Amino acid sequence: MTRQGHLPPAPAPGDVAPGHALQWLADGWRLFMKAPVVWAIQAFIVFVILAALGVLPILGWAAAPIALPVLLAGMLSGAQALDRGETLRIDHLFDGIRRHAANLLLVGTFHLLGALLAALVAAAISGSAMLTGMVVGSVPGAGMAAGGVMFGALVFTGLWVLLLMALWFAPALVMLHGVAPLEAMMLSARACFHNLLAFIVLAALLYVLAWVALIPAGLGMLALLPVTAGALYAAWRETFAPQFPALPAPGKSSADAAGASGTNTPAPGPDSD
Repeated sequence: MTRQGHLPPAPAPGDVAPGHALQWLADGWRLFMKAPVVWAIQAFIVFVILAALGVLPILGWAAAPIALPVLLAGMLSGAQALDRGETLRIDHLFDGIRRHAANLLLVGTFHLLGALLAALVAAAISGSAMLTGMVVGSVPGAGMAAGGVMFGALVFTGLWVLLLMALWFAPALVMLHGVAPLEAMMLSARACFHNLLAFIVLAALLYVLAWVALIPAGLGMLALLPVTAGALYAAWRETFAPQFPALPAPGKSSADAAGASGTNTPAPGPDSD
């Protein structure tokens, strides 16, 4: 897979202050409030699709992780449409399928393979420790087994965080820049390491908000998912858009796109009307 069109080589991600994570969430909320009903419907459709894929026979467990980046890319496309002053439509959710389905499905496949690899490595460490503990026996063996299981869990957590970093900006880079899947994941991980504190702050805030959103029978997730998409869009704009022009919107010429993306002048933030 190659980058779409004739975009310049991918630049280094920009520097971002950790406190900007709060601004990204605020921008995500403002984008949500511009069309809350449409966003909530989109989120509901996402949950229905993922649940339906999850109950498919044999391969249902693998379908949802592969489809997730495609659906997230559609929500990012909707956030970009709102940012450009356009009207958010429900069918923006399926822009990822219409425009970059193959590359986004590859991102989803890498997501699945990365999760499986992390689980296998952690299971191998835990299983080896438990087997050794059984051979040693008695109290030292039990301690060795418990320590191995804990170490396996730590390894899994570390690998999972690395996978999340690789996925953080990948859908936006594929959808909005036309970057090839593997390059997008490498750029995403590089951006997260480059701005590690901002990544940690945003992830922690989203973790807390997720628990809050689950309190009203999970209905808060219909707002949190779009707000998260808007926050990721805002983070993408600050981290990549100043150095890396976005692809033209469908139906726009290259000249129009240059003006819309702010190639020659700084682009307004997601909260601008």
